[in-house]
Amino acid sequence: MNNPSQVMQHPTWWNSPWVVGIVVFVMMGALLYLFWDGALTTWSSWQAEQYSHGPMIPLVAAFLFLQRVPQLGALPVSGRWLGSVLVALGLAGWVLGELSSIYTILQYAFLLAFYGLVIALLGWPRSKCVWAALVYLLFMIPLPNFIYANLSQQLQLVSSSLGVAVIRWCDISVFLEGNVIDLGVYKLQVVEACSGLNYLFPLMSFGFLLAYLFRAPVWQRCIVFLSTAPITILMNSLRIGVIGVLVEYYGIGMASGFLHWFEGWLIFLLCVAVLLIEIKLFTVLFKGGANNQDGQIGLVGALDLSWPGSVLLRQSFKKLMQGSLPLGLCAVLLLAFIPVAMALKERIETPLPRNEFVSFPLVYKDWAGRQGSIAGEVLQVLNLTDHFIADYREVPGGLPVNLYVAFYASQRKGASVHSPRSCIPGGGWEIQSVEQRNLAGAGRGAVLRVNRVIIQKGDNRLLVYYWFQQRGRVITNEYLAKWYIFWDALVRNRTDGALVRVTVPVMGVDGLPVAEAQLQRFVADFYPLLGQYIPD
Repeated sequence: MNNPSQVMQHPTWWNSPWVVGIVVFVMMGALLYLFWDGALTTWSSWQAEQYSHGPMIPLVAAFLFLQRVPQLGALPVSGRWLGSVLVALGLAGWVLGELSSIYTILQYAFLLAFYGLVIALLGWPRSKCVWAALVYLLFMIPLPNFIYANLSQQLQLVSSSLGVAVIRWCDISVFLEGNVIDLGVYKLQVVEACSGLNYLFPLMSFGFLLAYLFRAPVWQRCIVFLSTAPITILMNSLRIGVIGVLVEYYGIGMASGFLHWFEGWLIFLLCVAVLLIEIKLFTVLFKGGANNQDGQIGLVGALDLSWPGSVLLRQSFKKLMQGSLPLGLCAVLLLAFIPVAMALKERIETPLPRNEFVSFPLVYKDWAGRQGSIAGEVLQVLNLTDHFIADYREVPGGLPVNLYVAFYASQRKGASVHSPRSCIPGGGWEIQSVEQRNLAGAGRGAVLRVNRVIIQKGDNRLLVYYWFQQRGRVITNEYLAKWYIFWDALVRNRTDGALVRVTVPVMGVDGLPVAEAQLQRFVADFYPLLGQYIPD
């Protein structure tokens, strides 16, 4: 008769590492299938310079995970049911992201479901042991557009101010207005590409990696990671200041071309060097730290770069690949959700009757307009169904009022209204104020609530009204507009809608009341027409 130890050496088919491995492989395939649209969007974001480090993140995360695999066998296997809950929440996030067309939700929902699979396989104590690998995956997700735009704008202003300080330190006369550096003969605009975000995201991910591998107390590692932001800002400001000095002495050609690109890479490498010097200083100043009793530890020795080896990894994986009811439930959830996802994706929105904007009047009441155009590459990014843009003047005179309407027959698959608050900073404009205002007498016998924004670039100021007109609602809040897209997609199978934006220049210091009055007259005249082009 076999003793218990001999029985344990012959696991059931469910506990076979090969069977569990196949189940995990199938679940990962199902996860990628469900979140494929989000994965493609993530890959597309990685083509941009600020996220070009993205493809390296999963590889580095895998290294961090494999480093800790031999340690997992000594930890208890418990808390696996939490994994099933996270997978279910990830699938709920898929529904929300798919119906609201917000790919950021899809991206984070994928990570949530992936974390659930890891916990269902390993258990909670073991998953905590590999927390760094799981957290590191967050660095591969791009920031939402509205956060990126606001952060970029603030960094542009900070970098401009510090860059001007560098120029003045070199005894050069310079004037700063917003993000425009006026050297007298030349004017340099600190655009979005010079905000420092191109360095900040890669440096933060690299700083997190260094901080985790650093053999030091937690407070030192936190300082290493948190210092990535000020290092980026200061070094980018130095770059802007150096460009200003070079332009002053050698001409405007110093602000573009290969030298500008080379300066960018040089600054990033200097940022990395500062991080490494920071770690070295900690090893020198705090000789009593971990593995540093003799004070002779080098920079490489201060980092945990250990590798368990292939034989140990294979042995450890065999112990970890164990089946469980939570893991089986995760497999059932993912596979059962595939037909649900296919049914949701195949729902086709019925086109509603509406006039196309080609028939929108250019002459109406006391207004005469000239139609404008949008560049083809911009239209490709906007991915809209129909649009209208024109400059109107009130007869016999008055300020030019620009009307822009972007209509989407469906706001799924990433084709959705772009908020002006995200797009305005990209054009070099600085948002001076944002508020909401009720416009009485705007037609249809109701008060029209709009977003009122004042923007400025150099000496130019614009007054902007905008709102989201979607499925019979006028909405001013971007988040509420996204919520209604999700809700109406679920209960009405509709996601159509439009952005309406009207803009007028503000002439002089005291020109705001005149611009406001003219813009309100324009909205009162034209708002009733929009119902023919935007379905209720």
